[in-house]
Amino acid sequence: MTTINLRELYPWYTEDAFIEVSDEVAAFLEEDKRLQINYAQYIRDNRAFYSLDAGDGIEAEALNLPEQPDEALERMELERLLKEGLAQLTPAQRRRVLEYIVGGLSQLQIAARENTTQPAVHHSIRKGLSHLRKILKNFD
Repeated sequence: MTTINLRELYPWYTEDAFIEVSDEVAAFLEEDKRLQINYAQYIRDNRAFYSLDAGDGIEAEALNLPEQPDEALERMELERLLKEGLAQLTPAQRRRVLEYIVGGLSQLQIAARENTTQPAVHHSIRKGLSHLRKILKNFD
């Protein structure tokens, strides 16, 4: 068994949270981290390979442009609003929204994990996203 820190894997963990995982899971996480580092290096090394006309933001990543102060301020404000909005949700709504949006799980998978019905999960996610939408409505 290997101990990992969830704060290093998930951005919404603000404090250290250590869990033990099997060696296979730890090996998979290390391999994924290595692949991400290799991909970032590939983008830096081959920046001329990408079309700068694509408009998908890859040129900024390839050129390694620093974030502008106004963009950083907007990003920080959006993060703050999202954290506040998530904190206002019930624990079940917050968990389900994060698993659905960030974790990429289907509503059926979440329902099976929590031993509940898919309509209950759907309703909870819909209410949670509706609440977040209201909070972020005025953010432009």
